[in-house]
Amino acid sequence: MTITPDRLFALANPLAMLGWALLVLAPRWRFTKGLVLSGAWPLGLAVGYAAFITTHYLGAHGGEGGFGSLAQVAALFQDPWALLAGWVHYLCFDLFVGAWEVRDAQQRGLPHWAVVPALVLTFLFGPVGLLVYVGVRQVFKQKSTLIR
Repeated sequence: MTITPDRLFALANPLAMLGWALLVLAPRWRFTKGLVLSGAWPLGLAVGYAAFITTHYLGAHGGEGGFGSLAQVAALFQDPWALLAGWVHYLCFDLFVGAWEVRDAQQRGLPHWAVVPALVLTFLFGPVGLLVYVGVRQVFKQKSTLIR
């Protein structure tokens, strides 16, 4: 069986989804704490990213594209290995941010139900979820100040 970007893409997505499911459904479970909240799960994705981007730069299309213009970025992502690396980059960083949101919320004593919408948005739209989470923190900070 040949390892292709398509096969690795099909593996990376469920791995990331499992991490997200643990954050949403079982944030205090020891398995979640040990693998996702510790950062180990996102770091595993980071290892995959490093391998995929290295494969791109060592491959036939390694000199194509770049980051100096939108056209260069588009050219870079014409190579399936670079495209896979870019996707895993998103999976890795979004999961890392989601894990941070859960850790931060637990430390602040925020109810998990209030964090879940931010987690879903972080999974789907990255920075939008982060903005929502920061808003949730502010709402609960204000509520706790008003109650005292």
